[in-house]
Amino acid sequence: MLHVNITNFIFSTFLVTGIPGLEAVYIWIAIPFCAMFLITMVGNMTIIIVIWHEQTLHVPMYLFLAMLASSDLGLSLFTFPTLLRIFLLNDRELTTTACFTQMFFIHTFQVLESAIILAMAFDRYVAISHPLHYHSILTDTVISKIGLAIVVRTLTMQVPLPILLKRLYFCHSNVLSHSYCLHPDIIKLSCSSTTVNSIFGLFVVLSTMGLDFLLILFSYVLILKTVLSMASHSGRLKALNTCISHLCAVVLFFTPMICLSMLHRFGPRLPSHVYVTLANMHFLIPPVMNPIVYVVKTKQIRDKIQKLFIKKATKKDQAASVT
Repeated sequence: MLHVNITNFIFSTFLVTGIPGLEAVYIWIAIPFCAMFLITMVGNMTIIIVIWHEQTLHVPMYLFLAMLASSDLGLSLFTFPTLLRIFLLNDRELTTTACFTQMFFIHTFQVLESAIILAMAFDRYVAISHPLHYHSILTDTVISKIGLAIVVRTLTMQVPLPILLKRLYFCHSNVLSHSYCLHPDIIKLSCSSTTVNSIFGLFVVLSTMGLDFLLILFSYVLILKTVLSMASHSGRLKALNTCISHLCAVVLFFTPMICLSMLHRFGPRLPSHVYVTLANMHFLIPPVMNPIVYVVKTKQIRDKIQKLFIKKATKKDQAASVT
């Protein structure tokens, strides 16, 4: 009987969830999220444009920063619009194709960002532990190969996810527990066997972000070992100061993800808005904060931004005076 009637219970759309219990004030909640989206777009695009235009910033540290900003832009473009549509229009419906597409790009940019943060950790390790060989180790060719390896690894891991989802039936419910489509959330709604999906999804997480996090920790163990071996106290402080921006990126990216994972698996059952808030922090906060942290902590970026905008303002004034 189940086999005969199952087609009557297959959902072709999914409903994403906003912040449960706060539906009455969605319009007010949308205001700070709109501001965050604007800051994310302007901040990350500014970093990319400045690094692109300034030849003096075409060094490994800033090239990796441009990659991080590009990843943040991509992640924001596939998360913020859905969230704002919920808050502004109360529109929660996504077709299966749209949901799977969003899931693919969210997880793709998530894994890309994790790998880029790892590459930036390697950059800091080389800069502090092998300063005399920094430019001979991290050549343009090496950076290109690292970038290509990041993209290939990410796509290899992420392309099978929507393909595996296509074979599933969804008949239990079509209401997702987050504000956008995520792989663990989607497979919970399936009435088909999700063993393959679950195992492959866990493998992807452990072999990408899990491994990246362990390698980042290992790189900082090596960095600390080098720093503690320095004779000069000022030298140790200067070396550690070059890592502060990157450490902020690590904390902003991995802390909400680890907390959310621990709560799902080992923590007490908490109200749904706690999980939604942590998920939003993981996907929305890093793209907002990363450009702010790097602009505040990196004098070269600040100076080049000022130079770029002053130059544009001067050109406009000269053009206006000519006319």
